[in-house]
Amino acid sequence: MDSQSLANLSNLILYGAMGILALTMIAFAVHLAYMSSPKVVRGPAAQRERTPVSVGAASADAPEFRADGPAGREPPVSAPAHPDAADRADLGTRAGGTAMSLAWLGTLLLGFSIVLRGLSVRRAPVSNMFEFACAASLLVLLVYLVLAMRRPLRWLGLFIVTPVLLALGLAITVWYTLASELVPSLKSTWLVIHVPVAILSTAIFTVAFCVLLLHLWQARAEAFLAADRPVRFRGLLSTLPDSASLDRTAYSLVVVAFPLWTFTLIAGAIWGQQAWGTYWSWDPKEVWTFVIWTIYAAYLHARATSGWSLRTANTIAVVGYLAIIVNFTIVNYYFPGMHSYSGLVSP
Repeated sequence: MDSQSLANLSNLILYGAMGILALTMIAFAVHLAYMSSPKVVRGPAAQRERTPVSVGAASADAPEFRADGPAGREPPVSAPAHPDAADRADLGTRAGGTAMSLAWLGTLLLGFSIVLRGLSVRRAPVSNMFEFACAASLLVLLVYLVLAMRRPLRWLGLFIVTPVLLALGLAITVWYTLASELVPSLKSTWLVIHVPVAILSTAIFTVAFCVLLLHLWQARAEAFLAADRPVRFRGLLSTLPDSASLDRTAYSLVVVAFPLWTFTLIAGAIWGQQAWGTYWSWDPKEVWTFVIWTIYAAYLHARATSGWSLRTANTIAVVGYLAIIVNFTIVNYYFPGMHSYSGLVSP
């Protein structure tokens, strides 16, 4: 099979993966819809009754809370709101299981598509915006699924698969680039070191960003409930862990991703010296990579320093991820430089 045929087959399989992921998104939505329960206790009263531990350790569908008594025995949180509550919960559980299976299938198809793309160009398929977006989407899914093997995270699935589908849709329509040879400066072993680590750190930052948004939403809802104010989407929020658990999860992910991004910055400087004879050239991509590093460093500093509110610190991390999006989209397209490898024609 020639290179063009492999590239076409890669695109067909990518469309198939997107179709499976669309079904996955629907299944996760059904899971959340049927597992929602507005009767779940939140706020100070809940904190007195139970102590949060980790994100969802009891079941695949809801966060676990350790009771004051023996571990593993937790008191009922609320009575069923409707006679068919058990049937709804069973349907939600089955929808969650189906969603996880579909997520694995879609991830495998996406990985196969990327492999075929690599075979068609006879290089690592990570040299333009289309390939970067596909590889990052694959790693986002893998990070989520691997974490879900260790702890129940079905509640997070919808918020992971939806942005992945959006990224893949943009990749195949707006950012698509025909398979081509590398530019001379990219023909280096650093391509398979620097870029994959950048993609991995971006994927972990993406998962952390999704959890952070849920944390900010949940924290606001808990504050409203503590003040006896009405909360919208209370049933949906009841399927999520409490804000403290969400915060710990997001923080742990950023702690893992930050050293990888630091390596990306350093490796890029070394590669730049080999390719252009200088470690730093104030190229737009270099500057924005450092800006992102600085923002996340400020987030970690705020978390380790007294005087910063949790909301302010987490907002800094959200801004850091928005900077990643700007770096990947606007900087790649509108600010040409030595890192202009998007494969697109800028205006």
